[in-house]
Amino acid sequence: MPKANEHAQTPAMTTTLAFAVRRRDPVLVGPAAPTPRETKRLSDIDDQEVLRAHVPFVFFYRGGVHAAGGQDPAAVIQRALGEALVPYYPLAGRLREVEGRKLVVDCTGDGVMFVEADADVRLPELVAAGAGLRAPFPCMDQLLFDVDGSGGVLNSPLLLIQVTRLLCGGFVLALRLNHTICDAIGIAQFISAVAELARGFPAPTVTPAWSRELLEARSPPKPAFPHREFDAVPPSPPPPGEMVMRTFTFGPADIAAIKKRLPGHLRKTATTFEALTAALWRARTAALELPPDEEVRLVIIANFRGVPELGLPAGYYGNACVPLVVVTTAGALLGGSLGDAVELVREVKAAVTADFVRSTADLLVLRGRPCPALGNLFLVSDNRHAGFHRVDFGWGEPAYGGPADAGFVVSFLVAVRNGDGEDAVAVPMVLPLPAMDRLASEVEMLVGPAVPPPGAIH
Repeated sequence: MPKANEHAQTPAMTTTLAFAVRRRDPVLVGPAAPTPRETKRLSDIDDQEVLRAHVPFVFFYRGGVHAAGGQDPAAVIQRALGEALVPYYPLAGRLREVEGRKLVVDCTGDGVMFVEADADVRLPELVAAGAGLRAPFPCMDQLLFDVDGSGGVLNSPLLLIQVTRLLCGGFVLALRLNHTICDAIGIAQFISAVAELARGFPAPTVTPAWSRELLEARSPPKPAFPHREFDAVPPSPPPPGEMVMRTFTFGPADIAAIKKRLPGHLRKTATTFEALTAALWRARTAALELPPDEEVRLVIIANFRGVPELGLPAGYYGNACVPLVVVTTAGALLGGSLGDAVELVREVKAAVTADFVRSTADLLVLRGRPCPALGNLFLVSDNRHAGFHRVDFGWGEPAYGGPADAGFVVSFLVAVRNGDGEDAVAVPMVLPLPAMDRLASEVEMLVGPAVPPPGAIH
């Protein structure tokens, strides 16, 4: 069972690791068979300003004997990638803007960018240097090289994939995705299709669905909710100090310890997401030492695929998430109990209705795609159920699969195994070094004895 102080002592980087990576010239991988040449409109949830960026993911594999007899992971994955791009042919296209900066994808079949590489390093060395394969990962800029001309939002490949073979027979697959074309569940669905084809499946088990027209704004747009997530407030100035990233890992005993701090009715019903998100929001706010009267915001990214009134088909791989916001003050958040914060998270989760989603699309169009309010923001995206940790190209499930990065205002919940082999949750956090040290102390107290020491948040 992990010790309570295991988390607080997890450093941003335990050792400095340098290794050589030899990359072959990048190639464009197109669909392996003819596909339609057409133009498809993205939804009004897809093309919001905040998603017009590339986001990285990474998968580490131990290697061994391939299930379908393939030997070279780069060759196996490159072949499967071309096959998967037949049903997922829009991913092989290029984005452009039409009227009102509306994004469309020209299904040109030009392909996604693929890089094959070799690294003079073994997986156990990466594990040791990356604090057990947790962000920040060592030499990520070499495992996912920024190929010239690949990073634009418009007229650039929608996907960059690098497969790096390791000396031990393992390999790393890193990818960078244009976020307007897929959310986490969508890209996990695509990469799982590639993995199934790599294992010899005749076709992906999930048939992809486009259907982006289901998430267009109404005409005329008529937002029906306050949407405080898009308040026009200036971003908070960055706190002083060097920014560092540290990943905190919570096993079953740690989650149970956090839930023990809740009142009886919540202790039995609070989900792991509710308890952990509320606890980390309070701990982060305390670590930043914000004035009590300052507004603080928690945004959770809520998946709405399960809202039946929206009619999204199975296999939908576009963006199907909306931001939900809780607004309070630092003093009220820290002066209340953990149970109060859990209730706030639970209450805002209930807002994910068809009416709210349609209202969000309407507001985005009406206000010219505003960005979420960044003032004292903590944004949490739960990636545990996307399926990254189960993506098997034939060499078994990854030692880690999920987001490769985080930011000062953005954190992820990632499904991992802890040191005891138990299902656990990893949460990368980015803060200035002094605040990170304070956060580590707060987390140590959270997973420690149920009665916090004097002066701790409760």
